[in-house]
Amino acid sequence: MQVARETTGGVAPPAAASQTGARRVRTLIGATPGERAVTALGLVTGVCMLVTIWAILVAAPVDVVQGMPFRIFYFHVPVAWVTFLAFFIVFVASVAYLWRRDERWDWMARAAAEVGTIFTTVTLITGSLWGRTIWGTWWTWDPRLTTTLILWFIYVGYLMLRSYTGRTASGARTAAVLGIVGFVDVPIDYLSVTWWRSLHPPTTYVQSGLPASAAGTLMFSLFTFTLLFSLLLVLAYQLQRVQTGAEKLRGQAEG
Repeated sequence: MQVARETTGGVAPPAAASQTGARRVRTLIGATPGERAVTALGLVTGVCMLVTIWAILVAAPVDVVQGMPFRIFYFHVPVAWVTFLAFFIVFVASVAYLWRRDERWDWMARAAAEVGTIFTTVTLITGSLWGRTIWGTWWTWDPRLTTTLILWFIYVGYLMLRSYTGRTASGARTAAVLGIVGFVDVPIDYLSVTWWRSLHPPTTYVQSGLPASAAGTLMFSLFTFTLLFSLLLVLAYQLQRVQTGAEKLRGQAEG
């Protein structure tokens, strides 16, 4: 043991130093959700996604009018639903952060905005693919499409603001205000097909215009994409915790 101490010159081995650093990060950021629970959620999501893809491509009936392109509908609607859910979470977490000043709510808002922006992008892409086959154009300034694009710009701006301001209290407050104000576009987006003349199918089509087999496929797809969103949200939230803890540890080391 004496030889080991002399060889290292009193300096902890790299493995021990890394373990000490990891313990300090865990102390700074607190306990994280169980790895087994996250793994189980990932496995369930993967199985459900495989079943969903099979149901969409094989089990779901082919639309008489639209044909095979209608299968995009089973992806597009669930992804759009998750988009609204994600930005509702941003709204709630932003309100909670301004009220409680608990940085965990800020982590949640930031994680939901990151995942929600991805789903908004997929919503626009799948909508354009469907529109090209049905309307004959990749894009039209339809009320639903326009308000969805505005929503995408709002939350891309939110993420750019977070990147610019860093992990500061003032940046978190400013982002929370933007997250609250930006949510105003969500109900406008949802009701746009009711308020204005629109090429986009109305919400009532989803509620009452589908046969039972198609409705069952859509409901299961909604469930699956909600699971996928939940998994990505948990992972993004954990990443926020780790990044915040690493910055605190860096600040302590530099101080």
